Amino acid sequence: MGEVDEGSTVTDFLPSERARGITIQSAAITFHWPPRTGAESDNLSVQELESKGLPRSTVPHTINLIDTPGHADFTFEVLRSLRILDGAVCILDGVAGVEAQTEQVWRQASTYNIPRIVYVNKLDRDGAAFGRTVREVGSRLQGWPAVCQIPWFEGGNGRFTGVADVVFLRGLLWKEGGDGKAVKAFDLQELEAKESQLANELKRARTALVELLSEHDETMVEKFLECEEDHLAVSPLDILQSLRKCLLRPGNKIIPIFAGASFRNMGVQPLLDAVANLLPSPPECPDPEVSIGGTKGGLRRLLSGEWIVEQNQKAPSPAKTKQKKKAAAQAEEQNPIANLESCALAFKVVNDAKRGVLVYVRVYSGTLNRSALLYNTNLNVTERAPRLFKMYANDAVEVDSIPAGHIGVVVGLKHARTGDTLISYAGNKATPPEPLNTLQLRPIDVPPPVFFASIEPHSLSEEKNMQDALALLLREDPSLHVTVDEDSGQTLLSGMGELHLEIARDRLVNDFKAKASMGRIEIGYRECALSRSIPVTKMFDKEIAGRRGKAACKAVVEPFDPQAETESSDSLPDDVIFVETRDGNQVIIRAPNLQIEKDKKGVELSPNLPPHLDVNAVRSALYTGSLAALARGPQFSFPMHSTRVTLTFDPAEHVFGADTSASAMSAAARLATQDALRELTGSSGAGSAGTGLMEPVMNVVISVDEASLGAVVHDISSARGGHIVSLDEDATATSQGSDQQQQQQQQQEQEEETIDVSKIYAPPDPYELPSAGASAHVETSTTLSSANQPRTITAKVPLKEMVGYLKHLRSLTAGRGTFVMHVDRFERMSPPRQKAVLAELHKLYDMIDRSIDQGNMPTMLD
Repeated sequence: MGEVDEGSTVTDFLPSERARGITIQSAAITFHWPPRTGAESDNLSVQELESKGLPRSTVPHTINLIDTPGHADFTFEVLRSLRILDGAVCILDGVAGVEAQTEQVWRQASTYNIPRIVYVNKLDRDGAAFGRTVREVGSRLQGWPAVCQIPWFEGGNGRFTGVADVVFLRGLLWKEGGDGKAVKAFDLQELEAKESQLANELKRARTALVELLSEHDETMVEKFLECEEDHLAVSPLDILQSLRKCLLRPGNKIIPIFAGASFRNMGVQPLLDAVANLLPSPPECPDPEVSIGGTKGGLRRLLSGEWIVEQNQKAPSPAKTKQKKKAAAQAEEQNPIANLESCALAFKVVNDAKRGVLVYVRVYSGTLNRSALLYNTNLNVTERAPRLFKMYANDAVEVDSIPAGHIGVVVGLKHARTGDTLISYAGNKATPPEPLNTLQLRPIDVPPPVFFASIEPHSLSEEKNMQDALALLLREDPSLHVTVDEDSGQTLLSGMGELHLEIARDRLVNDFKAKASMGRIEIGYRECALSRSIPVTKMFDKEIAGRRGKAACKAVVEPFDPQAETESSDSLPDDVIFVETRDGNQVIIRAPNLQIEKDKKGVELSPNLPPHLDVNAVRSALYTGSLAALARGPQFSFPMHSTRVTLTFDPAEHVFGADTSASAMSAAARLATQDALRELTGSSGAGSAGTGLMEPVMNVVISVDEASLGAVVHDISSARGGHIVSLDEDATATSQGSDQQQQQQQQQEQEEETIDVSKIYAPPDPYELPSAGASAHVETSTTLSSANQPRTITAKVPLKEMVGYLKHLRSLTAGRGTFVMHVDRFERMSPPRQKAVLAELHKLYDMIDRSIDQGNMPTMLD
């Protein structure tokens, strides 16, 4: 079985998982529960079981289990696993209760309408509180806890020895120090003689469970009345059927809760019985959502032919009636839906050192056979599936086919990615006929990255190997992003958190053998003009490639606001021949005395220019020269931003016959712009204001709970130099009309869905004082629910302050805060902030100079 503490668990097989004692990547296992015995009773149907009054867990079921991570950095690993599941078991720490990531994953599972049961683990640890955890399930997960088991503590407050089953009214006792396989059962009468306190609590739990189900299921009310309103007389099978019915209902609010201590193998068997009894099989799940040509519908409706019939019955135009009759006749001869062999979703791609690329698939319909042609509807490519496997963590068993509802692995696919839909079609056709060639299952949404680091090869010769390794890593994990920063030239790797990138680096270095290092990102700063310069005229007079070049140009530099309304063409002088805004700067070219004429081909010419030059060549030369000068600021050597350059080119003064070429004019424009920028930093005249530093500012949307709102707002506005744009309350206050009505309806729905913690049944915890029990929890229920309300903060924060912000946000919000961000604009720094950044840069440059003096050439990451 393996132990988490010893790093020997089956599903946590990666070295990094065993070293850290956590799950990093999801692992799939297929098994039977209960184990097959070979008896005839193993093949009984559900109807036969119900007629005999037996639960579903009496006969073996095939279970495809996926073990997913619990750390917030691996949220995408959970997302892509949730996408293909039929049911889920949410495992809670009995000491920590409902943690931050639990709430996040619970919300993700709600988007896919996945039925869930809760298993409260680690009840053998000191400080475990089953009752408190049950109340937190109600207040934080907004559901009605249906307590199906209560913990059995020796003597009422001793060690954890077993569980009391509320459904079957029995006690299950595990031997201390055993392997957990042997379980001793006590019925209610035996339990009353052995543990009277536990037996009385079991009766109260049974009463609470029947009453809760009666509020959500009319059939349970009938069964309760048939039993003469005796809560204990309701049969276990009726309770299981009612729980299952509530779980499978859309919008369900019932959450069955079970107890145990997996470290000592206590409570595992009843939990697996509950999986077979309560969670749905593939045919009982909602119809998987698919789209064909942009139209959405259900997969089962498509396979039954209803969807195609509806599409054909839509009002046809008279001109196309004959064509449609002909198409209908052809459809009768060969129904494309009937020839669809299988439909599967690739939900995970893994690069295995021994087997190659493994593509994990969930088959939604039909049977996926070995050597079948698989058409990828996302990429429009066809690949053959040479080998199929059923996975047992990192071990695999080769199979001939994967039936519907099962999870398997296809080996040998070169193009399939996470989220791709794969279909096989009878007849070995490379491309299925319409409309099946556009069939797509609902894709997996990739969350945006929130943590960044730079990655650099140890040498230029290793760069290609690093890029190849990164491509393999991105195919495995689409939540990783790789970009190249234009300013610093750094390759930036971004993901969901610090641990996420740390694991990615370990995989690059250890698994893919890439010789690379990871470090902090460099911020691309900008310079901006703070005042208008005096006009500067420069002449270029040199030989270029053995030919003399001579030209002149006049330039003026001034501040420019790219966000404000730009000047219209009407307000510009008449002699302007070119206006272009690029990278936050504006270049204006004026050409007085330039008489522009067009020849027969539409080329602009001027009699004031040499024959070898046309007007368009003049524009391009002056523009490129000016851009070259703006690429490096005069004071800090950063690229210029928010700067307007006005070039004046007068043919009478700045053209020197045949010596004036396009390259000479470009050089003259560059020199004139550079001198005008230097004038800004001069000690006299209009340039005394100099230039200022600008930094990239991010538009950040932060999601927190009400209790953490104040701390996060204070941190953003004071410690990080950002400013709050809006809170979610501001958005509701400005909305009007129908928007207000919609928001009021949403608020009413939220109020109706709010769970009253005082009405939740939860058994008392060991050492819990009566006065500090349910009554105290009732008092805090309102505070809990109000503090748990989600809030959204929109702010603008400098990028430098957002590097590593995720870790800080989690500490401020007890792990419940999340954020997304994108680049908004460049903004000028305040003088104190500019002084601090320059001091940091000077310190960095001094360190580089010392390294060079010592004979060590530092890398960018150093």
